[in-house]
Amino acid sequence: MSKKLTIKELLAQKEQLKNKKAKVVDLYIESLDAEIAVVTPSTSIILEAQAEGERDAVRADTYLIFNSVKEPNLKDVELQKAYGCVEPLDIVEKIFLPGEISSIASEIMKLAGYGSVVSRAGKEVKN
Repeated sequence: MSKKLTIKELLAQKEQLKNKKAKVVDLYIESLDAEIAVVTPSTSIILEAQAEGERDAVRADTYLIFNSVKEPNLKDVELQKAYGCVEPLDIVEKIFLPGEISSIASEIMKLAGYGSVVSRAGKEVKN
């Protein structure tokens, strides 16, 4: 059974919560037979990706991946030139398969807490 979160506990955790470090996780990419490192996106990156998604959902995922993949550095100009990218975000679609783009973006969003388990506690009151 879970317990109620109190002000006292929040105050005790203040520094820890303020200084949360971004998580870095490795994701295995089957088509490349290699791992990439992704980092927890900031709130501003998520909001910018959502804004991109108003026009095109794939572009939102592409933007999120471009800004959240730590290794390899997708922002490397030499890499983008080698792949013939017209604009920087093009590198994502040149390296990853369409289904991988969706899966990678989903994993990045999970790092940011989206899709986390939040459930009702206790019993529901019936009228």
